[in-house]
Amino acid sequence: MTTATSENGLASVSEGEAVHVRWIMPEGFFELPMDVESIDELADELISLAQRVMPDAPENMQYQWAALCAGNYDAFVEGGIQYAGFVITEVDGTRCAATVHVSMTELADEARLRPILATAGALRDLGQGEVTEIDLPCGPAVSLIGARRSVVDAALAPSGHDEPFWTSFIQAHVPLPNGTVVVLEMVTPTQEGWDVFSAMFAGILKSLCFFDDKGTPVGLGT
Repeated sequence: MTTATSENGLASVSEGEAVHVRWIMPEGFFELPMDVESIDELADELISLAQRVMPDAPENMQYQWAALCAGNYDAFVEGGIQYAGFVITEVDGTRCAATVHVSMTELADEARLRPILATAGALRDLGQGEVTEIDLPCGPAVSLIGARRSVVDAALAPSGHDEPFWTSFIQAHVPLPNGTVVVLEMVTPTQEGWDVFSAMFAGILKSLCFFDDKGTPVGLGT
């Protein structure tokens, strides 16, 4: 999987202080529409995306796929997810998929003095996986590696019943100086692609950088 030069970005504004976040996504990723103003616009964009992702599929399959994607948007809103992209590829003959999310959350006031230590402690308390303090080119961060059970709702599942499945994930939590935390997450339901997708995600994290309104690089604390 090769790296493309397509750059993505968000802005974190807290207490009047803006931090602009930039990262580079690998080649082959499809981006889910996030900047839409109505349900109808979202439906149109998801159907258009389905036609690009599976151009040879029957129309009803494209509509079903778009409906599956639409079912994620409540969780996107609840999780503060502002970017979502996915890739489908073959790894050793197995069709594999991975999704990358980027979200932002507020850092608790008591955690601002030592945000890395506080973030690592909070994640360990959740007991959801392996927590490690890491150093990225952009600065310090905290990683969480684990697995969780998900369910495809019966209304959207081909079988007509709830369909549970397991996904593996890596998260990187990066506290910013303005009191927000950028969280990047890679999720895959296909264990066969874990090594490939983990390496891909590491490349995304290495491309992560931060700037102020003037374009000056922003340093991160500990």
